[in-house]
Amino acid sequence: MHRVTGLPGESGPVGLTLALGRLRALGARGLRLALPAPGHPLGLSGPPEFNARALEAEEAVVASGLALGLVPEVYEAGPEGDVHVEVLWHCLPVRDAPPADVPSLGEAERELAEALRDATEVLSRLDVAGSGPVAQAALDAYRARAERGREVLAPGYPPRAVRVLELAQRVGALIAIAYEPGDREGREHGGAVSASEIAARTEALRPVERTARRAQVAAYNAMVEERERH
Repeated sequence: MHRVTGLPGESGPVGLTLALGRLRALGARGLRLALPAPGHPLGLSGPPEFNARALEAEEAVVASGLALGLVPEVYEAGPEGDVHVEVLWHCLPVRDAPPADVPSLGEAERELAEALRDATEVLSRLDVAGSGPVAQAALDAYRARAERGREVLAPGYPPRAVRVLELAQRVGALIAIAYEPGDREGREHGGAVSASEIAARTEALRPVERTARRAQVAAYNAMVEERERH
């Protein structure tokens, strides 16, 4: 269940359908994704209060053409196997300014090609694929998802946006595998078992992870960007 609170003209939380209609009536022309991380306010434009909440959630939505943004707060309740999940979106003022550090699709595609090369080199050097059954299972699961040819974006997005998002998800999957904890025998993915090896792996993958997040934001926001250019 999704509800939105803090919406102008509403005294309490409302359903998502009503909230989206109200945002459109107020002047919103589209919604942009933000995926901030510590030290990297990706997709945000301020003010500090909104940025802080978005950073805590590690995601947010910013309305295009309207100085409002939405930050999700997820609640879970119920016994194991029957968990009820509810998302409460907090509607807050945002600064009318360009979002931080969002590349164009062309830039994102070029950066991703380099990032994928770097990630493959790092993971090969650390022997991630052969470091244990958990890593191998993660690789197999990723390949299975990719082979199903799932639709990653709604119809109407530019073909380049689809390519960029698929590549960004591939890079993200490799990084997630590299960051997985070790198996029961204590082996870390990538064979990084000492503190210095783990630190080196993290340092090598941090810029790759940043590039993958930037590319995802560029892909998801491509529709809004294209409409605003025209």
